[in-house]
Amino acid sequence: MANITYVEANGASTTVNVPDGWSLMQAATTNGIDGILGECGGSCACATCHCYVDELLMAVLPAPEAGELDMLANVAAERKPNSRLSCQIKASAALDGGSVALPECQE
Repeated sequence: MANITYVEANGASTTVNVPDGWSLMQAATTNGIDGILGECGGSCACATCHCYVDELLMAVLPAPEAGELDMLANVAAERKPNSRLSCQIKASAALDGGSVALPECQE
């Protein structure tokens, strides 16, 4: 499990204990985190789970695959070097203590 902190655009933060193998999108929607819609249910087809990962996550996550990069080209908010789709990030102990900032809009 990994404790992940979600920081909403308004500055509110919530830490969630995310089970191994769950996506960060799944954990956010299950726990009522505002700012992640996940309209496609995690199939990497909508970009409504866009987030900005912190330095800890940047250091341990593999590079985004082609499908995620394609979807990141369609995000509604500013795309940054640390932009990722939370549906493509699976929780593990290596992510413990990481945080994701959520953009002001997803659509």
